[in-house]
Amino acid sequence: MAKRALVSVHNKEGLVEFCQGLAGLGFEIVSTGGTHATLEKAGVPVVQVAQLTSFPEILGGRVKTLHPAIHGGILAKRTPEHLEELKKHNLATIDIVVCNLYPFQETVRKEGVTEGEIVEQIDIGGVTLLRAAAKNFESVLVVCDPADYAGVLAKLQAGGSGADAGAVPTVDRKRFALKAFRHTATYDSAISQWLSGSLEEGKSDSLPGQIALTAEKVETLRYGENPHQQGALYRWSGADAPFEQVSGKELSYNNILDLDVAYAIVQEYSDPCVVVIKHNTPCGIATDPNIITAYQKAFESDPVSAFGSIIAINREITVELCEAIGKLFLEVLVSHAYTPEALEWLANKKKNCRVLIAKNDVIRRQRATQEGSLVVRSVFGGLLVQTPDDKGTEVKSQWKVVSKKQPTPEIEAGLAFAWLASKHVKSNAIVLVQGTSTVGIGTGQPNRVDSVVQAAKRAGDKAQGSLLASDAFFPFADGIEEAAKAGVIAVIQPGGSIRDEDVIAKADELGLVMVFTGERHFKH
Repeated sequence: MAKRALVSVHNKEGLVEFCQGLAGLGFEIVSTGGTHATLEKAGVPVVQVAQLTSFPEILGGRVKTLHPAIHGGILAKRTPEHLEELKKHNLATIDIVVCNLYPFQETVRKEGVTEGEIVEQIDIGGVTLLRAAAKNFESVLVVCDPADYAGVLAKLQAGGSGADAGAVPTVDRKRFALKAFRHTATYDSAISQWLSGSLEEGKSDSLPGQIALTAEKVETLRYGENPHQQGALYRWSGADAPFEQVSGKELSYNNILDLDVAYAIVQEYSDPCVVVIKHNTPCGIATDPNIITAYQKAFESDPVSAFGSIIAINREITVELCEAIGKLFLEVLVSHAYTPEALEWLANKKKNCRVLIAKNDVIRRQRATQEGSLVVRSVFGGLLVQTPDDKGTEVKSQWKVVSKKQPTPEIEAGLAFAWLASKHVKSNAIVLVQGTSTVGIGTGQPNRVDSVVQAAKRAGDKAQGSLLASDAFFPFADGIEEAAKAGVIAVIQPGGSIRDEDVIAKADELGLVMVFTGERHFKH
């Protein structure tokens, strides 16, 4: 029985060499349109699909392989009954299917792409080929990833010139079938997410009625949060890596969690900013025209917790900044840019520190995707899904001074800085600042007054003359009393408590400035 391979791919990487190897093993290669042209130009013996189907490609290539001569050859079991039926209709078996799909995900991500252009990248024939071949993995070898070409060819060549798909062990064919089904599932998920997004666009409830998220494991981690837990990093299928590691040890599960928080915070600020994170919690945030000064202020916010921390910076990292960081033990350092000298310094003097380059263009693009526009958390029996907390200080015009005492421009700027910082601190969140640097942070307490006490204790003497941001309203006046006792002179908070009047009255009694924002920033 003749050996036959059907080849129809968009990604032609490594294709010619693979098909040359198949031809050398005696496979007849059948192909379509652009794939056929590529192989023919390279001198690989190849047959047009139309020669098997006796029917030309139609509708501008939309219909090529959707024909019994193709799918009968793929789906036939190698049983006497099925083989006899193929023979009756003058059809032959197809032993190998090599196929990958139109670049739908890549097309969706292009700026300015039209709906019509996206729709044309919805592959029909390719998905059908992959599913048919994967279903019949007992008899058919399906290859959807160019990275597998060399391994497949080696297994076939090991079987000699008479080797067919059976030369590849059943367990491997099953593995390739699984890969093909995952490939098509990811593809279908991307299409449904895009179509859902286009239908929901403009609605007050933009969350989809059904979610089919697919992600690929890109790295197995040493363990999860603790050594007895397994951990891995997955990335949304088709998405680019948002960070590139250039030196240091491999990232841990906890490193990645902290990295995510740290870099989200520095992107909030347009001014030069440094963020110090420990255990998913900011211990120092500062901005300053001089990035080295910003680092020093962020470090001084909580120098004890800074040991073994993650530092994120929104400006180019220089040797001078590296020297300012000095001998401080860091887990991770991340910025979008480094001077060559800084990278060399870090490689030589901080060999254990994981140094990462953030790809800001990739991060911005990913935030615009359906997956990037959702915050997803697992719960018993399902998922909790919400849109991101992307409110910042752009709505300052809606803020209201509710105290008798009015803020100075300097206090206004400090409160705006503190308000942005508070959205990244876990509730109940209290942030004390001097100028545009944190001096004390209270986080994760079950009541707000305890968070005030915690923040004031960390600030120490720096609490005198500080400004306070609270992620949610003060339910009682006791939190304001504790803040004033510590030396706070101004407070920014959402307002909205049934006791707002009591809280405002206490602020006036103690001579504090108080600003209501009208929105809260719970982070659990």
